[in-house]
Amino acid sequence: MSLTVAIAADHGGYAMKEELIAWLSKQDYIISDRGAEKYIPDDDYPDYAREIGRFVAAGRAECGIIICGSGVGASVAANKIPGIRAGLCHDTYSAHQGVEHDDTNILCLGARVIGLELAKEVVAAFLMASFSGEDRHCRRLKKVQAIEDESLKGGGQPIQ
Repeated sequence: MSLTVAIAADHGGYAMKEELIAWLSKQDYIISDRGAEKYIPDDDYPDYAREIGRFVAAGRAECGIIICGSGVGASVAANKIPGIRAGLCHDTYSAHQGVEHDDTNILCLGARVIGLELAKEVVAAFLMASFSGEDRHCRRLKKVQAIEDESLKGGGQPIQ
């Protein structure tokens, strides 16, 4: 079975998204392009982060890729969605280690930070990785889930 990958980008990452879709389409992936459908110079990354996050959280894709100018905003926005573990990665080690140890399900990239060839290597590392399932990683993920559950219940209070 082929992996379904959702991908989206704002204006800052649009050109890279188009190149990555063309590259990924030549491989054994099912690509779901979640926007932008054309270059829109004043669009906003949270719209695409929400779209990819909800799409992945609903199980409509196994993972997602969001591209904006730096990747930071997309990461912040995507991580607000329950069930999403988005990682900003600009190197291959972080891309595969994030999946293996932290079970990241969305990769965030900054098109103004890395070039296309490195982005391809980072995407490949992310897509080829799988969660280790090791006890220490499962224990840590349960703690992350507890933080999310606390916040959803309104129990997360700011530290004074």
